[in-house]
Amino acid sequence: MLFLKSTSVTKAPGIYEVDVAAKPPGKTFGVFLATDPDNQPQSVLAGLAELGFKNTHQQNYIHKDKGKVLDLHFQKDGTDLFNGWKAEECTANLAAIESLFGNVGITVAPRVMSLAEAYA
Repeated sequence: MLFLKSTSVTKAPGIYEVDVAAKPPGKTFGVFLATDPDNQPQSVLAGLAELGFKNTHQQNYIHKDKGKVLDLHFQKDGTDLFNGWKAEECTANLAAIESLFGNVGITVAPRVMSLAEAYA
């Protein structure tokens, strides 16, 4: 679940927050979205599916400011060990993610999770 300060502001229609993150060592990234369940970002969700990302988790909840949130997690298998991404897949996939979100005005900053965060 992403840390949301508020549901009163969106980064793009239907999107409260986006996180593009990988567990250490940081070669295979997932896309984590906090969305408005009543106004889902259909173009972004369709774009992720076209890129080969599959929804692996979703959870509805009510934020502390009483706004409804649908938390979504997406993963894409690669061709490396344990379905990880090889270096060239990582480069291509991150460029595609940046382009997809850039088209709706969101700048993503891919990051590697801390060990505590990744395995909590």
